[in-house]
Amino acid sequence: MMKYKGYIGHVEYDDEAKIFHGEVVGLKDIITFQGKSVEELEQAFQDSIDDYLAWCRKRKEKPEKTFSGTFNLRIPPELHAKLAVQAKSIGISLNSYVAQTLMRAL
Repeated sequence: MMKYKGYIGHVEYDDEAKIFHGEVVGLKDIITFQGKSVEELEQAFQDSIDDYLAWCRKRKEKPEKTFSGTFNLRIPPELHAKLAVQAKSIGISLNSYVAQTLMRAL
């Protein structure tokens, strides 16, 4: 994983082409980058982000940000109820309970 200006890049290595390639994750817009060395890859990642931000400025659009911290989760109503009851029983919000549970899972 790579980070630059609040953006996160996921990288893979193509052993046939002998090249690293990556994509910025968490955006609707597609931002990709590639390089043959770590240094080349890091520079391409930063250049791609800078190009994206310049493109947004030129179009007078607000750039997307990765991972706002909000996501919708579809779960069975029974599980929703059990989670809500558990959160209430320990005196915290459902949101806090789920966030804490997810953090422990990591």
